[in-house]
Amino acid sequence: MLTKKQHELLIFINDRIAETGVSPSFDEMKEALDLRSKSGIHRLITALEERGFIRRLPHRARALEVLRLPEGAQAGATKAGATSKSSVVSADFKRGRTGAQGPSPRLAAPSSASDIGLPVLGRIAAGTPIEAIQHEVDRLNAPDALIGKGDHYVLEVQGDSMINAGIHDGDYVIIKRCKDAENGAIVVALVDDEEATLKRLRKKGASIALEAANPAYETRIYGPDRVAVQGRLVGLMRRY
Repeated sequence: MLTKKQHELLIFINDRIAETGVSPSFDEMKEALDLRSKSGIHRLITALEERGFIRRLPHRARALEVLRLPEGAQAGATKAGATSKSSVVSADFKRGRTGAQGPSPRLAAPSSASDIGLPVLGRIAAGTPIEAIQHEVDRLNAPDALIGKGDHYVLEVQGDSMINAGIHDGDYVIIKRCKDAENGAIVVALVDDEEATLKRLRKKGASIALEAANPAYETRIYGPDRVAVQGRLVGLMRRY
């Protein structure tokens, strides 16, 4: 699943190569996406490359190759994106962990009167941040014992950066909506108003660190105006 900006950039690159046979320059990409600096383009290209959507061709300037487009994407729709956020989320959620096409099984119906139906809002990266998810794609019935007061939702974990905290790829995390959390809590953090990630929150003076629970991933440090807490982890469910 791609963020809105990643999706827009991928479509723009694909359209430009189809029209001219040459990938656009960084300045052209920056202007097309209305970004302030080329560093944002570098970050988006790296994310697309890591996800297998593009690759850089060695020893050639401005050389990018589009390997694939997101499911349902259409060429010629760079501005505003070719697919809405909700349709991208739904398609990605239905693929399942193996990437196979076709709908995934619906989650089980309530097994007891004490079960509570919670909205599943899609996937959350426990590694590279991905777009914040706001659209319900399924329902999951969680035991009442895992739910306290307040508004809750569920996200499917994608990635292994929180594995040492007992959170595995494919787990379902139960999140209580909140705008702040105590130091050391595992939270859904929204970065720069467009990317969300599941990380441990560390407040260090005027900075906020989003800390992984896997030594293979680096801790990311941001200014306080760049990070907004979207919820705190309160429970976890796993299929075997």
